Amino acid sequence: MRAPIVNDQQRAFDLEEFLASSGLGRRIVQLKTKDVFFSQGSLADSIFYLQKGRAKLAVVSAAGKEATITLLSSGDFIGEESIAGVMGRRLATATAMSSCTALKIERGEMVRVMHEEHAFSDLFLKFLLARSMRTQADLVDQLFNSSEKRLARILLLMAEFGKPGEPETMIPKITQEALAEMIGTTRSRVSFFMNRFRKLGFIDYNGRIHVHKSLLNVILHDQLTKPNATTPSLNNVPRKNSKAKPGRPARQD
Repeated sequence: MRAPIVNDQQRAFDLEEFLASSGLGRRIVQLKTKDVFFSQGSLADSIFYLQKGRAKLAVVSAAGKEATITLLSSGDFIGEESIAGVMGRRLATATAMSSCTALKIERGEMVRVMHEEHAFSDLFLKFLLARSMRTQADLVDQLFNSSEKRLARILLLMAEFGKPGEPETMIPKITQEALAEMIGTTRSRVSFFMNRFRKLGFIDYNGRIHVHKSLLNVILHDQLTKPNATTPSLNNVPRKNSKAKPGRPARQD
């Protein structure tokens, strides 16, 4: 008696296998440094799961000015706007910062597996929540932190401090202009801060940047890196007209 034919959709869903291999509506793609996953304004017809490597999302204004809006690493999805309602256009350009291996999932297959496989939808929901929290943290960083502290945070994120496992202390090649765009300052200020971090032993760089765990001090403990930068005591601040003439009260400023 012949065994019944079992297709891929009838087998037990294996999340790791799905994300690691090609199949119906999905294929593995290889990208070199500076290769483009997709461009701003192109049709949002697929989503990528980054298996290995680093990438960035950047937007270009009508005036032609480019700004990097987020960094991506293995385990991230790229181009999630492709399943937001009707098929639209890409809002940004995704570019490889190092050699990348990614699973390209067609929009229809992505929608299907989201509806039918709870393990996958749970994973994707966790990613979206983490991305939302990261976006909020980026906004708070821009609003309240100094450009020096923002630079320290970006370097730590690129080194993946805080993620499970050992951090990759050597971050992908990135220009000071790109770092300046990401933290909202000038290239000269980035150069100044990088030299300060290096002198204090927080980083090393000679073509590639090595980030040391001690850089966390700038963020976690709000350590002032400026020499002799201390907050003056109110008792040491001289008061104007502190000496009053006899018979006249001292002036209160």
